[in-house]
Amino acid sequence: MKDYVMSSEEREYLAAYNISNYDRPSIAADMAVFSIMEQREESIENYRKDPEKVLKLLLIWRAAFPYRNYWALPGGFCRKGESVLETARRELEEETGVADAYLRLFDIFSEKDRDPRGWIISQAFLALIEGGKYKVHEGTDAWEAKWFQVTVKKEEISKEIKGEKAVIENNYFLCLECAEREELKLTAKIKECKSFHHYHETVSYHISNTDGIAFDHAKIILCAWLTLQKETGDTGKIIFDLMPEAFTMAELQKAYEIVQGKPLIVANFRRKMAEYVVETKEVSEGAGHRPAKLFKRNVEAFYK
Repeated sequence: MKDYVMSSEEREYLAAYNISNYDRPSIAADMAVFSIMEQREESIENYRKDPEKVLKLLLIWRAAFPYRNYWALPGGFCRKGESVLETARRELEEETGVADAYLRLFDIFSEKDRDPRGWIISQAFLALIEGGKYKVHEGTDAWEAKWFQVTVKKEEISKEIKGEKAVIENNYFLCLECAEREELKLTAKIKECKSFHHYHETVSYHISNTDGIAFDHAKIILCAWLTLQKETGDTGKIIFDLMPEAFTMAELQKAYEIVQGKPLIVANFRRKMAEYVVETKEVSEGAGHRPAKLFKRNVEAFYK
């Protein structure tokens, strides 16, 4: 294919084109950063018992208006000459100290009244990091950065099916709790509406109420959690971003169960994961536990 050559007529058009004649939104990047971590520090007496691990989300306590003193996802505005991904990486490191995390765009949020400052479109990124890999700290725009345990419950409201059309409505109850500050609990109720027409699905989310969570971030958090659940259930490969370089199969299964919110049959899980792992020559070490074989991800299987 030949390189594109601009005609003289097109050059004249572009020379006269004034982009300021058109209304333009501000573009922001918001990051939902998940990790699997210990629920809280265990006492020495329980050294033989594996510490309970849970899914956690990284939030910042906003120091600036609007929503000052509310908790929010790390994020910020695109600078001139910066890609949205570059914005996401910069803002995440500036506000929390997390650098080099793998970030993937999972949705765009563009409702007209989502931000009191004006027309702002958010590009939402999903990030998964190994628990304990980063020491988070607050940045210039935040009082604090903290990890919150994520709990989501679903309640079906209604289901109506007429021929090839269907409407399903659900309520999701989001609860975020900080182990470091037991009094700190953030909640939200989000309504999901799924419409089906000739097998085509349209989904919308509406925040019914929220306590302590800024902007529409409760909705972004729920959508990130649903994306994580779906992708874990599809192939399971995404779960490896939550794991250290070497792990036992029991640890891998536990991480999968935490995200999916249900126990799995060991034999079935190992069959599903067999092509994605390779055995190392090392074993786990820990007081009070029998040594177990350590595995690592099979890189070749990820690039098929």
